[in-house]
Amino acid sequence: MTDRNSDRRIAETVIEPDGNGVRLDFYLQKRFSYRSRTEWQKSIAAGEILLNGKPTKPSRRLQTGEVIAFQPNAVEEPAVDPTFEILEETPEYLAVSKSGNLPCHPAGVFFKHTLWYLLREQYGEKIHIATRLDRETSGVVLVARTREAAVAFTRELMENRVGKHYLAVVHGEFPEEPVHASGWLSADPESKIRKKRRFTYEPPGENAETAETDFRLIVRKDGLSTVEAFPATGRLHQIRATLCSLGFPMVGDKLYGLDDTFFSRFVTDSLTEDDRRRLILPRQALHASFLELSYRGRMLAFAAPLPADLKSVMNSGS
Repeated sequence: MTDRNSDRRIAETVIEPDGNGVRLDFYLQKRFSYRSRTEWQKSIAAGEILLNGKPTKPSRRLQTGEVIAFQPNAVEEPAVDPTFEILEETPEYLAVSKSGNLPCHPAGVFFKHTLWYLLREQYGEKIHIATRLDRETSGVVLVARTREAAVAFTRELMENRVGKHYLAVVHGEFPEEPVHASGWLSADPESKIRKKRRFTYEPPGENAETAETDFRLIVRKDGLSTVEAFPATGRLHQIRATLCSLGFPMVGDKLYGLDDTFFSRFVTDSLTEDDRRRLILPRQALHASFLELSYRGRMLAFAAPLPADLKSVMNSGS
């Protein structure tokens, strides 16, 4: 959508022929994939989406020439660390290293405080973030500037042909021998947090996804281990959930750290001083350090320098 007034966060788009007869919620999810269909349905129900200037329903069938307007309800967005570094820039793509407190896409209360918005403002064009990271994960993000690049990057990701290397700092004495974790990710039945997942070597039943990650110890110091992770698949929370299930909770992680009750207190802004001391770091100690993939017959490779907060934890121990 093209902003008519960025201060009011109003965005409008005109329905083209390929949208004729398509349900509104399906149209929004397909064209603006940084939000899920469910998130768009909630926005429609909240009156944030107007069709021809009036509220409407998710099931409304669109007609060519109609105008959709999107104006999120005015909320104060939480503070983030908006810093990022351009690792490589071409007319077709950007490689960016983002901070460890910056969402990639608009979601929930975040809109302007996202990498997507900051890059769009800087470059004044449509962009597609191909490799998304959690808000609290720092490191390499690949961004397409053309439709052709977006399609090519998506194909490589879907076929698991993108090489990714991560660095993580975890609690415990990680083994010296490499660990090959090939198994399944599913909802954690022992957690009260619905979004938490667990890793198992055997299939736990329905609604499980295969997940495969190789881990290698880099250094152990004072009860903490720095580990390199090589995910072969790209599942939600894959590295964090796998390490936690293997007995190595991640430093700074409210959900997959020492105690998942951190998460409930975090979302209600009620973390105690003792909580922060046990967390060690205010964000999860995970960094996307390296990314490589094939594009137009040649290999692209990008490396993101280790941020100062992770360097400090790795050097100091617990």
